[in-house]
Amino acid sequence: MAALLLLSTLLLLPLLLLRLRLWPQLRWVAADVAFAVRAVRCKRALRASALAAAAADPEGPEGGCSLAWRLAQLARQRPTHTFLIHGARRFSYAEAERTSNRAARAFLRARGWRAGSGGGGAGRAGADERASLGAGDAAPAECGEDGATRGTAAAPLAPGATVALLLPSSPEFLWLWFGLAKAGLRTAFVPTALRRGPLLHCLRSCGARALVLAPGNHEQARGEGGFWLAAEPRSCAFLTLSEFLESLEPDLPALRALGLHLWAVGLETHVAGIHDVLAEVAAEVDEPVPGHLSAPGSMTDTCLYIFTSGTTGLPKAARISHLKVLQCQGFYQLCGVHQEDVIYLPLPLYHMSGSLLGIVGCLGIGATVVLKSKFSAGQFWEDCQQHRVTVFQYIGELCRYLVNQPPNKAERSHKIRLAVGSGLRPDTWQRFVRRFGPLQVLETYGLTEGNVATFNYTGQLGAVGRASWLYKHLFPFSLIRYDVTSGEPVRDAQGHCVTTAPGEPGLLVAPVSLQSPFLGYAGGPELAQGKLLHDVFRPGDTFFNTGDLLVCDDQGFLRFHDRTGDTFRWKGENVATTEVAEVFEALDFIQEVNIYGVTVPGHEGRAGMAGLVLRPPHTLDLRQLYTHMCENLPPYAWPRFLRLQESLATTETFKQQKIRMASEGFDPSTLCDPLYILDQTENAYLPLTPARYSALLAGNLRI
Repeated sequence: MAALLLLSTLLLLPLLLLRLRLWPQLRWVAADVAFAVRAVRCKRALRASALAAAAADPEGPEGGCSLAWRLAQLARQRPTHTFLIHGARRFSYAEAERTSNRAARAFLRARGWRAGSGGGGAGRAGADERASLGAGDAAPAECGEDGATRGTAAAPLAPGATVALLLPSSPEFLWLWFGLAKAGLRTAFVPTALRRGPLLHCLRSCGARALVLAPGNHEQARGEGGFWLAAEPRSCAFLTLSEFLESLEPDLPALRALGLHLWAVGLETHVAGIHDVLAEVAAEVDEPVPGHLSAPGSMTDTCLYIFTSGTTGLPKAARISHLKVLQCQGFYQLCGVHQEDVIYLPLPLYHMSGSLLGIVGCLGIGATVVLKSKFSAGQFWEDCQQHRVTVFQYIGELCRYLVNQPPNKAERSHKIRLAVGSGLRPDTWQRFVRRFGPLQVLETYGLTEGNVATFNYTGQLGAVGRASWLYKHLFPFSLIRYDVTSGEPVRDAQGHCVTTAPGEPGLLVAPVSLQSPFLGYAGGPELAQGKLLHDVFRPGDTFFNTGDLLVCDDQGFLRFHDRTGDTFRWKGENVATTEVAEVFEALDFIQEVNIYGVTVPGHEGRAGMAGLVLRPPHTLDLRQLYTHMCENLPPYAWPRFLRLQESLATTETFKQQKIRMASEGFDPSTLCDPLYILDQTENAYLPLTPARYSALLAGNLRI
């Protein structure tokens, strides 16, 4: 009888929970608990490793920064396991350790280090050097009459000095980065597309004392050393060393004037003032360097600079702490990736997704990474098949390129079980899984300089994470109401911010703490203006402002809504560009869309404009587009203008250039693209002729 009563209770419990509206949240409890347990284990393991490194012999290789001790640890535990595949080249963890040791010694000599190959001598030299050169100082370079530096001996790099890498994704990038970390030097990852003013701005902003340029190895000639300039991925520029130096030639006088050490990777011909860093590395022994040379005084010390994409101006150098590098070692563990997996990484290493999540995350689990210098949608599946890839790290644009490719035999015989990344829109997500599945998609959210990240560990379509109580306890964050017009959070009568209700867009903020700090940017404190919010929920608290609007639904799933700078107001309503773009992308004949607001004389706010790229061989169907838009968007969100383009302008990390497009406006006399205007009198999109443009400016055209 008792058993029958228990069974009846269990059967009625879901109905009771459903009636009480608790079931939507409770149905995911098992997944929430499983992820929380994984996160706790990951945190404990990383903390134990950091404590072990702090207690290790300071003269040994496992007593330095997290990159140094993790590489040394893997070289001891898995010496023959393949760490890196790049074209026809393969490198084991032991090889990565030895080559980065050579690089570390070469850079230590640039610091004025003159000890022998033994570890003890190196330690004494490093200690003496610290006494003679302050960690924040850098000796000026001695220049010849031609403005070229006379060599590293004349101007030794100070401990903690910044060395900029202007390199494509390649093994050499990694060995030099790891070597710089072991030598106690900071690294700045400079986007390879930068030239002239923006390049000099980046070098000045992070206080770079040295610059490493370009590849020159023979692998490059076979197609594995080029640059992902990323202005348009279908026409990625691929430069040889001579071409790269030629493109930089106008900048060389200014670079020399900065007093920089100038190195090139694999210099084939002599260039005044530029030294061959690979030759210097090859001349060194591969024995470990003392760990204390790279050990941070505090885990919140800066160890890296990664530049923001510069969508609203010149790039800013985000400070990356030793703590964040350590935390990124847990990325793939949190995603459920194992050490026997093979990870395909086609993202640029100067971006956080490629370097910290891809490479450092791979080091965290001791797996294998297939590194691509540039992404090729046409070669992708053959690469995955050849290297038996099991995990693909994406950004959303790459998945869209893949689903727009013609069918390929290799796309159905791959071994990929997991695609992990960010920026995958729901329509592309569905097409990607339907065509290339079965595989799991794990969408994530995070910012280079941010202190919060989310994981969609349930695989819910279109979500970037979950806001379960367990997750927010481990990784705290909140969604608060935001006024698009004022550009400020909404506050109550007490001056405190107000959390959003389910389904309501809100600004994502996260508390700043010792465990989740915000270091800001290199340069003046004004660069971080607006990134910190004070007195959010109680007097004296401080939160990091992501600048992104998210929505949490009634099941606790987080969905990206828009960026605060992208959302605009029209007809007194907020228009989310992401929401409008998703509606447009559902049409078969549209391949890409960029939604932004433009000012219209005589009208308040901004009118929506859609930059469109058609999917070959389709043509623009204005009638279908208008009907689809009316059925899926409120009237205030309808784009008032259409701009038909061959391709859309993006940053080097595939963020759409909305500000530039908005500044170009919709004047048919200055734009060569076909333009259309929504005429609400005709209830149709019509060509934006000079006559209609004049009527609009005169207030005689209803939009």
